[in-house]
Amino acid sequence: MEISGKVIQALVEQSGNGRNGTWRKRDYVIETGGNYPKKVCVTVWGDKIDQFDLKVGEEVSVGIELESREYNGKWYTDVKVWKVNKGGSPTKGSVVSEPDVTTFNDESGDDILPF
Repeated sequence: MEISGKVIQALVEQSGNGRNGTWRKRDYVIETGGNYPKKVCVTVWGDKIDQFDLKVGEEVSVGIELESREYNGKWYTDVKVWKVNKGGSPTKGSVVSEPDVTTFNDESGDDILPF
């Protein structure tokens, strides 16, 4: 999955020790463009923090992985970044994985809703 937008906030890097050794993570808030912009908090882990070197104000397109886990009856979702293209993408400022739903007609003008 991929989203594109502008980095509007870089949160403080966090680190700690776990059963697999030390870990680092940094959260960034990306705002998509379009008529209904969304803010998405994404997480970069480990050495990718330095490799991607995201800065506030940059236009980016990020490859993300979604993962949810349950803890004590509550569910938590992570949006992990695995790829970054700086400068956005051809569909800059939009959520690439979502279809365009501005119309409910096909090219010929026929209604495509099943109900």
